[in-house]
Amino acid sequence: MKVGVDNSKLHGELYAPPSKSYTHRAITIGSLSHQSTIHRPLLSADTEATIRACEMFGANIEKKNNKLEINGIDGAPHVPEDVIDVENSGTTLRFMTALATLTDGVTVLTGDRSVRTRPNGPLLEVLQNLGVDVFSTRNNGRAPLVVKGGLKGAITKIDGSISSQFVSALLIACPLTNNSTTLSIKGELKSKPYVDITTEIIEKAGCEIFVDKNHNTKFIIPAKQKYDLKEYTVPGDFSSASYLLAAAAMTGSKVTVKNLFPSKQGDVKIIDILEQMGANIHWDKDKGDVSVNGGDLNGITVDLGASPDLFPTIAVLGTVAKGTTVIRNAEHVRYKETDRIHAMANELQKMGIKVKEEKDRLTVNGGNLKKANVYGWHDHRIVMALTIAGLIAGDTTVDTAESVFISYPNFFEDMRKIGANIKIVNE
Repeated sequence: MKVGVDNSKLHGELYAPPSKSYTHRAITIGSLSHQSTIHRPLLSADTEATIRACEMFGANIEKKNNKLEINGIDGAPHVPEDVIDVENSGTTLRFMTALATLTDGVTVLTGDRSVRTRPNGPLLEVLQNLGVDVFSTRNNGRAPLVVKGGLKGAITKIDGSISSQFVSALLIACPLTNNSTTLSIKGELKSKPYVDITTEIIEKAGCEIFVDKNHNTKFIIPAKQKYDLKEYTVPGDFSSASYLLAAAAMTGSKVTVKNLFPSKQGDVKIIDILEQMGANIHWDKDKGDVSVNGGDLNGITVDLGASPDLFPTIAVLGTVAKGTTVIRNAEHVRYKETDRIHAMANELQKMGIKVKEEKDRLTVNGGNLKKANVYGWHDHRIVMALTIAGLIAGDTTVDTAESVFISYPNFFEDMRKIGANIKIVNE
């Protein structure tokens, strides 16, 4: 699908969509419980993949009245009757690989072309250290994956430099083993806020995970625990809201995004980033309202070690900022749905912006965005970022726009509600 985007002035209020990260974890942990109700879940392509996968492990999940009613599996996943296809969801792949280790049989997991390029080597290595017979069918650490149950607790380490999803997957599965686990992180734990989200919901479900006070990247996980996530309400998503807030700042518009309360989400950093760049932004934490009223933007240097999903948003903000914007410590964004550093560099150059791509960073020189036909790389975050750039450039076409259904199905509809000139060019 292609969308056409033209110059726009925005105004109005929107509710932030529910958090994809929280929804994935709530569905997974709710399914490992006896019974659970998840209120205000995000229903998108990625989270639907997690629902289907949990159902293949034996959970019964019913959607009704903006909630999910889950009859769970009490910590004992069934052996799936068929291959689990996670489609485009890397989170689903990593979490379900961990759940598969709790069965008494063999599970096969695969996904679409993009997921089959994403690395899983560190997770497979640790699972092998924990007694699991697991391997990649192509012997390259990438899906399809074959997992034979048999997870045992032990003392082990994992590389934290590629994806926090490996750590989150282990933290979800290890409380259900018969032996305690000590998990240490080698190197820098990238995207640590996502691990904090995981432990938050694990603790909400009644299980304990301890962090070694002398080593904040060492987790001690007691064995023989039981999940009991009776009810959970999913908060608003700062990752998705970042596009709405950035669009207001870039177009000099006044927009309020609601349902954004203080959270452990790493992408809450977008508020500080916009403020540092010069946007007129106010966050009423009690009401959960974030308001942006334009502002002259200036280039800054941003470390995205903990907030990788903000990369495309900050890249487009840099295109209209005075001076230079440097996005550093971002090598891990190369291992997302696509290589986001390269994708944004490529497309912004099409739009007349001077950029410099390096291994772990992107430098964006503020300039004049020009109309272009740009490619969304089948990546929801690239598509949404380029759409915002199109509001400034005008007469811009964004391809592979259907990928927004992965995390923000109503993105184009919501943008039109606040005045964005966006139309579907073809299906």
